[in-house]
Amino acid sequence: MSPVAAGSSPLGRVDVWADDAALDAAERRLDEWESSLAERAERAKTLSATMRDLVGTAHNADRTVDVTVDSTGLLIDLRLDEHIRQQPAAHTARQILETTTAARADLLRKVSNATTQSLGDDASAQAIIDSYRSRLLPDQGSDDALR
Repeated sequence: MSPVAAGSSPLGRVDVWADDAALDAAERRLDEWESSLAERAERAKTLSATMRDLVGTAHNADRTVDVTVDSTGLLIDLRLDEHIRQQPAAHTARQILETTTAARADLLRKVSNATTQSLGDDASAQAIIDSYRSRLLPDQGSDDALR
């Protein structure tokens, strides 16, 4: 490779190396980076649509309480078996709350799986999962929610 005289500068003569291979390599890296960003944006868009459709479900041990929560963790369905009338209201209320927490944990598992499948195990995926965890199960530590 030979230097190409580009002119002079206050510091003296400036030589620019004509290195087409380096320029081509840099251009390829930029193209790959752009393609990677576009692909990641598409995966994030698909993940967002998937997340909107997720629900969490759970039932208590004797199946007298069934709960479904939507993608934000809000209760959207509650089914109580007729046998529930034979127990104190406070016990029923406790069962509903516990089963709702279990349904939110189910939703968190589904969110975690969908996010990991779509984005992998990188920092942005973990940030999404942590955000859901703090909203869905605020009283549990970060690792406890998935156990």
